[in-house]
Amino acid sequence: MSAIDVRDLLKAAGQAGATTPVPPPLALGETGAGSSPDSAPPPPASPWLSPVVLAGCVRLAECGGLLLIGFGLHLALLHGKVPLAPRYPAAIFAVTLAAVGLFQASGCYRIGAFRHLPKTALKLVAGWSLAFLMVAAAMVLAKVSDHYSRVWLIGFFAAGLAALMLGRAALASFVRVQMSRGRFDRRTAIVGGGAVAEELIGALHAAGPESGIRIVGVFDDRGDDRATDTVAGYPKLGNVSDLVAFARRNRVDLVVFTLPISAETRILQMLAKLSVLPVDIRLSAHATKLRLRPRAYSYLGSVPLLDVFDKPLADWDVITKGLFDRFVGFGLLLALSPVMLGVALAVRLTSPGPVLFRQKRYGFNNELIEVFKFRSMYVDQCDAGAARLVTKTDSRVTPVGRFIRKTSLDELPQLFNVIRGDLSLVGPRPHALQAKAANTLYDQVVDGYFARHKVKPGITGWAQINGWRGETDTSEKLQRRVEHDLHYIENWSILFDLKILATTPLALLKTDSAY
Repeated sequence: MSAIDVRDLLKAAGQAGATTPVPPPLALGETGAGSSPDSAPPPPASPWLSPVVLAGCVRLAECGGLLLIGFGLHLALLHGKVPLAPRYPAAIFAVTLAAVGLFQASGCYRIGAFRHLPKTALKLVAGWSLAFLMVAAAMVLAKVSDHYSRVWLIGFFAAGLAALMLGRAALASFVRVQMSRGRFDRRTAIVGGGAVAEELIGALHAAGPESGIRIVGVFDDRGDDRATDTVAGYPKLGNVSDLVAFARRNRVDLVVFTLPISAETRILQMLAKLSVLPVDIRLSAHATKLRLRPRAYSYLGSVPLLDVFDKPLADWDVITKGLFDRFVGFGLLLALSPVMLGVALAVRLTSPGPVLFRQKRYGFNNELIEVFKFRSMYVDQCDAGAARLVTKTDSRVTPVGRFIRKTSLDELPQLFNVIRGDLSLVGPRPHALQAKAANTLYDQVVDGYFARHKVKPGITGWAQINGWRGETDTSEKLQRRVEHDLHYIENWSILFDLKILATTPLALLKTDSAY
């Protein structure tokens, strides 16, 4: 969760004099800030396989594998000779959990440890051996060591160690290949210049490749003689507004400010612009003389940072929400398929033209996605860009279309978007490209409007179940919708998603503003 409320930040930035609007996403083929030092397109981000997720999977695989080896050896060596009394499962679990705990304490589950097998192998041997010695000592002290087969104990030690070594060798090969492709890099933009930025970059370089940091360039709002074209060998790619455009086209995972805390006005203005991006934002402690307790900082290698913003969803949260969307979405698709078939027949039989209507909308990080809807307008009057707001007596809407729009049945084909990963079940609703409130484009009505795109859009959302669905003919209605969307992003949880899904059918009964 973000350390700073986005809505409070935008208000503070406005009071501080932030007048530069956040630039809209670039169209295909447009160019903005200059090219990064590594001009080749970066690999796509892999939300399903971050370093944290990889470490968790390795930890789980090693724990499960060692348990299987212990029980498998008992079955192979002692089946029919020595019963699987509680003492054997107790020993297997004790050795396995002790070993995994020691591996964790010695840093064997860091991304650098996955890549460098020789150093990690020594730690694995030491941890596995120490775990056995600890359990063996407990057996001797409890006077139960004679109850265990020596052949089984030796076999468990040897087979477990061999499995660990073979598994880590394969893992090291996999990680090296992925890191050579930049999969696990944290692509980092530096905001600010001068000696402080050079000092920070030098400290990040000193941390070595183990930090996983890959600097993509420097962005600085200063345009006077203090702002040079390069900082520590990295080019200045523009100002903070250029950074927003750059991050729309290129993968950026982390933004680090080198400005001192005393530059409050500048920081607030920049944060107001950057708050629309799904990136981590940190303030370098190198830039201030303020010294807090070590626990107050996060670290890149030995570089202390103050957390400002975190991605709304990262690591296991991405996997949890992704699996939830696909499993529940597929279940809903099966359950609602008779309804969808009935709507499709009604649309097809009552007006000529295709059953489905495809519309370009803004998705995660303002990427263009194509969403599906049941067609609710006459074919020759469909408005793909939603340049004109649908009103209560809109002649473009068919009789069947009027019903399915009021009941939101026209949205059901978006379950296909959920299954293929364009949408979530729950999230801010994706708005059409030319959607307007009071004849003004949405992003020009509400400050920080694009902050609602820091997560995938959804079929339903917190704004919808609170009555802010349908027509947005005034700026106040859009403001309220965005406020609810930001509240959802800042407070996301699976239980929150379940609450919204459970409440959605009741919310659909209120059709006052749904045309």
